[in-house]
Order: sequence, then structure tokens, then C-alpha cells
Amino acid sequence: MHPPRLIATDLDGTLLRSGGVLSERTIRALRGAVDAGTEVVLVTARPPRFVDMLTTASGLVGTAVCSNGALVYDATARTVVETRALSVAAARHVATALSEAAPGLGFAVETGHQVLYEPGFGLRFPGAADTEIPVASLPDLWLTDVPITKLLAWSAQLDADFLLAAAEASAGGVAQFTHSGGAGLLEISAPGVSKASTLAALCAARGIDATDVVAFGDMPNDLTFLQWAGTGYAMANAHPAVLAAVPRRTASNEEDGVAVVLEQLFSNA
Repeated sequence: MHPPRLIATDLDGTLLRSGGVLSERTIRALRGAVDAGTEVVLVTARPPRFVDMLTTASGLVGTAVCSNGALVYDATARTVVETRALSVAAARHVATALSEAAPGLGFAVETGHQVLYEPGFGLRFPGAADTEIPVASLPDLWLTDVPITKLLAWSAQLDADFLLAAAEASAGGVAQFTHSGGAGLLEISAPGVSKASTLAALCAARGIDATDVVAFGDMPNDLTFLQWAGTGYAMANAHPAVLAAVPRRTASNEEDGVAVVLEQLFSNA
């Protein structure tokens, strides 16, 4: 296989080890790819502020597709260059439909800069306390004057696969539903917004065909771009749905599975 023109990789459970650690082996493999002329694009459910922490720690900068495709982020300039927001009307409709289908849910909205959450949303994100803003009630979530990049629905009892099925049944077509493995956490974007759709548009603007892209991922929100890319790899630790749909495998994130593939690709260049 010829070296790809672009590497697209998820972060949590894929590029990163447990605890958000980027290993020295993986950093070397990514730098080797960049030195060989290949662009590396981070494709993540995470917001830009998390990408900033990662790039600061690793020294690797470039473009990131954030919030499951809702944002394109220039990590070098630390600037959002494209936003594909979920309308307030759609977010409110989904919250109403989901609350009826799965009572007891809590909701939050991600803006790219912070998370606004109502009292029923009991999930907290490590290291993000200064960007998590409580509001008094669910209706207060719809008063935000900044774009909603993701609506988050959380349950202490129901798993994410159940919530995904419930969302598709109750509000399919109103928004894009997926999850990235968070316990009881469903992630909701504007219709048509996914990692794949945003990555495809980014590649088209660069004149890069899907056949020139190698992708890595582990969770259902990665499936769209793993199947779009010419060569997609599921991590050994991937969700069963990903393992069933993606025939190529690499080692787990704890075993530097992305680096394993990149070392092979670029040693044969």
C-alpha cells in the first residue's frame, strides 16, 4: 500500500491510551507521517478546548474535526473555521421526544467552548469544571445565544446503545444521533452532521479522494468515517458494532494500535 495523503484518527480509545495519554511511540509515528508529507486530522467527539490541551502536550498541530463533525478547528491558529450547528428548535424537539421515550434523562448543550447543563444532567467531565456551567432548568438550555454544536442526553440507568435506538425511533430525521462509548451518554448533532460528512468535505476542499485516506476508530460515532475512508481500521478494543462492520483491525489503543499501522505504512514507503 502507498502511504496515504491523509490520516484521520479518533482520539479516546483510539489514538490515546487510558487517561488521555498520548504515548511517545504514537507521537513518533505521527511525526514520521507528517515529515513524509501526510496530513494528520484528528476526528473526535471532543471539543476544541480538549484538542488544545493535546496539541500543547504533544507539539502536534493541524486541523481537527471536533464535536462529531459540528466543528472544523485549526489547532495551529486555535480558531474554529467552520460550524455546523444544531438549531435550538431541533434540540428542544429532540429533548421532548426523548424524555417521553426514556423518562428520567438529563440534558446539556455543548457550544464548543463550554457545556451548559440542567439539574438532571449528572455527568461531569474530568478536568473541565471551569467550562461546565449549570442552568436552573431544562428550558434555560434553549436560551443560549451561541451555536449548539451538540445536544447531550444522559441517563444513570440506561446504556448508550438503548438511548441511540430510542432516539432513532422517536426523533429520527430531526437530528443525527450517535455515541462514543460514554456511560449512558447520547450525542446529538444537526441532521447530516457526522464525522464522515465533515471529513469528506474537508478532503474534497484539499483535492484528496477517500481512497487516499487511512482512518482509525473504535466507537459507533466513528463508523461513518471508517467506512467512508479508503482504508479504515477498527481498534482491537472497539465497540462490537464497529468490529462487526470494519474488517481491518489493529492492536488496541493501549498497545499503540495506530502507531503499529503507521510504522508499517511508512517503513515501506
